[in-house]
Amino acid sequence: MKKIPILFSLLLLGLILSSCRFFNEDTPPVNESVSSQKEMNSRSKKSTSSNEMSSSSNDERSASSDTAKETTTENQVADYFPETANKQYVYVGEGNEYASYNVFTDYEANNRKQTRTNNGGTEVVKVLALEENQLIVLLNQGEIYTRENCLERQTTNENEEIEILIKKPIKAGTSWETIGERTRSITAINVSVTTPVGTFETIEVTTEGTEDKEMAYYAPNIGLVKSVFASEGYNVTSTLSEIKDASLVQIIRFYYPESDGETMSFVDKKVTFKTNDVTRKKIEEAYKEVPNDKVGNVLSKNAKILSLYLNKDGHVYVDVSKELTSEMNAGSAFETLIIQSLVNTIGGYYYTNEVYLTVEGKPYSTGHIQMKKGEPFIVDTKSSHDLQK
Repeated sequence: MKKIPILFSLLLLGLILSSCRFFNEDTPPVNESVSSQKEMNSRSKKSTSSNEMSSSSNDERSASSDTAKETTTENQVADYFPETANKQYVYVGEGNEYASYNVFTDYEANNRKQTRTNNGGTEVVKVLALEENQLIVLLNQGEIYTRENCLERQTTNENEEIEILIKKPIKAGTSWETIGERTRSITAINVSVTTPVGTFETIEVTTEGTEDKEMAYYAPNIGLVKSVFASEGYNVTSTLSEIKDASLVQIIRFYYPESDGETMSFVDKKVTFKTNDVTRKKIEEAYKEVPNDKVGNVLSKNAKILSLYLNKDGHVYVDVSKELTSEMNAGSAFETLIIQSLVNTIGGYYYTNEVYLTVEGKPYSTGHIQMKKGEPFIVDTKSSHDLQK
């Protein structure tokens, strides 16, 4: 009887031990559990580090993007030097009779433009150039009433002062010296200026002397929209009032020989110039339009003006093709009138009394007239009268 309890006890112990082995297979060992936890923590840290790096990278890209936006949105000097071909800028002024004026572009090419300003009293020609992140004035000359292409004028030499209108960087505080021991600087940006043309966000460029100052306001893609000159309570303001499609119209007096072979007649013609029109070609074209049958031709059908310019010595030089003489078919008196008519026309346009006329580079020479090298023709209008009278 005692064997039965003993056997029962042994069986119960075996079941308990078997159960312990069963549960130990599903539960990892203590060392494996710690290792797994470390791995999970390591992965978590790597993920966090990766997220931080990604966030940092995104921030850098965002900052870089913001910087790029600032760079691209910052105006450049070129923004204030727009194309103005065949446009006329009209300004209305206050404080001075010459404060109102208009500006037309005679020539424009290769980051340069030649403008003509007419204030009712005189005409001023300027050559502006966009060079090395600055807008400069290469030529500024008054009392110029002819269209002489000066775009190829070289940058002023070391003995001449360069006038800088606008200089990079386009921000308040940029400053430089200018002509007349004056200081010019960008004193403000994003200045709202209202004109009859519209309202513009401008930069304010201030030029200061000892007794006066001038504020010029430039708008992107437009240029100058307003200027204010102030001196001891005396203010002169010019404001852009209109931008319109236009051409330059000049009145040129053309001389023609009369059929009697003794006198000349003249007629004033309106000659229209668009930006970059060649002056000599326009004059040639207008000359060939003979007013009526009372006068003769000066330039025959095939005759051409090959070159025409005002030299630094104040004399005008004109070179014509050989057809001027080969197609002339005129006697001595009529030939003299033809040449005198041409000389009077060219000399009158350039406001000079001496005209150096050559035929394809050689001194004018025919059976009736023989000119020496360097010998000018002299303007003489005494024997002429208005064709309309």
